[in-house]
Amino acid sequence: MPSQNRKTKKGLSRRDFLKGIGGGAVGTAISTGLLRPASGLPAGQEAPLPLLGKKTINFELNGKQVSVEVEPRETLLQLLREKLQMTGTKRVCDHGSCGGCTVLINNQAVYSCLYPAFKVDGKRVLTVEGLAQGDKLHPVQQAFIDHDAYQCGFCTPGFILATLALLRKKATPSLEEVKAGLNGNICRCGNQLKILAAVKALASQKGVAL
Repeated sequence: MPSQNRKTKKGLSRRDFLKGIGGGAVGTAISTGLLRPASGLPAGQEAPLPLLGKKTINFELNGKQVSVEVEPRETLLQLLREKLQMTGTKRVCDHGSCGGCTVLINNQAVYSCLYPAFKVDGKRVLTVEGLAQGDKLHPVQQAFIDHDAYQCGFCTPGFILATLALLRKKATPSLEEVKAGLNGNICRCGNQLKILAAVKALASQKGVAL
């Protein structure tokens, strides 16, 4: 009788607790079975996950059509530098915080280190290599040289492409609009003032084809 009172006061006995665990495990197994999608496979076998394989994409790179095979995890930066030898696009931070890898996709500035390569299928990609015409530099490139708007050069291609995207969107931006447009690009050499001067000088010129 004392043992019965002790069980009533303390709740479930150890035996009842262990029984409860067993029942819970069975219930979990049943619930899991109910949630499993119907695959037509025998019980206990899961349908295999579809594998993401390589894909051939076609896009325009600096005015020329390109057909190339890419992997699902491959970034546009990797594709440009390692497969297509467009090394003007720089790998600097490699996680989308400096702008050194900026390219234009359909005239929109993007970080190529974060952009999946397969997404450029059917689009137009412009890198710094596609700007100059022979020995004649693009106006943005020339403006950066004229105003000494570069130091080590690692950030320069990204700044040039970001500038081009900005000026194609608005030909005569204000200083604040220039700052906002280039906000995603960083010059670790501290040459921002000369970069801003180059962009403003170019924006003030009339009839410059970009």
